[in-house]
Amino acid sequence: MPERFRSVTKEAPDRPVRWPWVVALVFLVYAWRTVLWELTNWKKSMVAIIGFFGYLFKLILAFVFHFIGEPITVIIRCIEFALYSARYIYSSIVAFAPVPELTRIIFFTSTIVAIAEATVPDSVNSQQHLLTLAGIIGFGAVNGFVPELLFWLLLSGMFCYSHFIKKRDGVSAALPPTAVLAAVGEPWVRGLAIASYLSLAIVQYSKLSEESARTDTPVIGRRLPLPLLLAALSIGIHLAAKWVRCRHLTWMIV
Repeated sequence: MPERFRSVTKEAPDRPVRWPWVVALVFLVYAWRTVLWELTNWKKSMVAIIGFFGYLFKLILAFVFHFIGEPITVIIRCIEFALYSARYIYSSIVAFAPVPELTRIIFFTSTIVAIAEATVPDSVNSQQHLLTLAGIIGFGAVNGFVPELLFWLLLSGMFCYSHFIKKRDGVSAALPPTAVLAAVGEPWVRGLAIASYLSLAIVQYSKLSEESARTDTPVIGRRLPLPLLLAALSIGIHLAAKWVRCRHLTWMIV
């Protein structure tokens, strides 16, 4: 419309809507009908998905029953095996724990750990899993489960993994194998391992500059290796059982 005719034009008022709540009620009823219809479709879909997973679960149970047996029986047998194993280990610790040998193991291993932490403060906390694996390998070698050739291969593999893959320094990489050798080796092997590791730590520490030594922050919350804790726990259980046995016999005599 041209500009000169706009002054004579007027906006026509809209006719008031009669009974507006009736119109709103119609729209609400239609909206609820649509929502309920959608919910019905979702309900059918969920029932179909749950039914599919139910058939899949039945198929898995059929395979378990066919190849393994009754799951409850298997679980009960596993629990019984775990309980009998725990009882056997506890009885062996109480009756036959070699306290002097365990004490020597703790002493020599703690010496290696102290040398490593004095050189690289985070050398123990950063490789708890390797130290635990080293303890398992040493336990297997002492009990004859790990042959000598495999024992040396595993120790060499641990060093190569830590040094070349994890990119750790020489002291940190040599910590798990040296700790095992100092713990379960022959007396001359223990002495040679401790002397060699101490020499390596001295050489590596001498290469550190004064600035890097000043910026090193002490590690807060050091954690002991799990094999050391288990050895100390075995000594404590054996001595406690021995003390209780002596006290019980004393009371019986009195």
